[in-house]
Amino acid sequence: MKRLLILGATGSLGRQVLQQAVAAGHQVAVLVRNPAKLPATLRSHITVHAVDLGRVAIAALADLIRGHDALINCAGHVTEGQAFVDLMDRIVSSVESLAPAERPVCWFLGGAAALDIGQTGRRGVELPKVRATYWPHRKNFERLSASPLDWRLLCPGPMVDQPALGAASLRVATDQLPVPVPALAGKLPGPLLLLLFASKVPQMIVPYADAAAVMLAHLEPRDALSRHRVGLALPVGMRGKKDTWAAQPGGST
Repeated sequence: MKRLLILGATGSLGRQVLQQAVAAGHQVAVLVRNPAKLPATLRSHITVHAVDLGRVAIAALADLIRGHDALINCAGHVTEGQAFVDLMDRIVSSVESLAPAERPVCWFLGGAAALDIGQTGRRGVELPKVRATYWPHRKNFERLSASPLDWRLLCPGPMVDQPALGAASLRVATDQLPVPVPALAGKLPGPLLLLLFASKVPQMIVPYADAAAVMLAHLEPRDALSRHRVGLALPVGMRGKKDTWAAQPGGST
């Protein structure tokens, strides 16, 4: 059993993390702006803090984080631009302000655009059209990379509210796209590499429930995913569907 603190527990991914964490017997606390949005059936099983993460002082947030084994941040959205970057910085700074022995394992949420595209030396956030929206993933990854924290950055493609396949069935990769990329991709100009990247996105459309399960399965300090970007893909041969995926390569967050 772990002492977990979940940020953004009323969102699509946060609700899945919350439900699975409670079912697994973890001791769970949540930070939410509107506690009324929490499932009524779970409120008696968790500790609830009504907090606006966009305004809370770093010292106050650090006090709430202290005493937990793991922090899972599901708050924020990449389309919020600088506000998403500022939110990530506020959370990271709060954990950094704690003594090293008090700092929890931390999970943060990015998107597939933050991953390396095979061995090309490039990432989705550097490609035409993608960087205009998904640049916060680059800034947030840079912030984490400069931090001493024991962090993991989940980088799925678009996520969907569909039945879980089971986390064990997913393809999981660190730092690179979790799907094959041809060797010649490194020689492609940006527009063609963008088309290749977009063609891989359907394989990376995963259920929220499976993304949550991956996070909850890796809560031990300095495990194999520590300080890595973590990509997720469906089993070989499967392709997901999401109405807006073509306009949103690189993740729904």
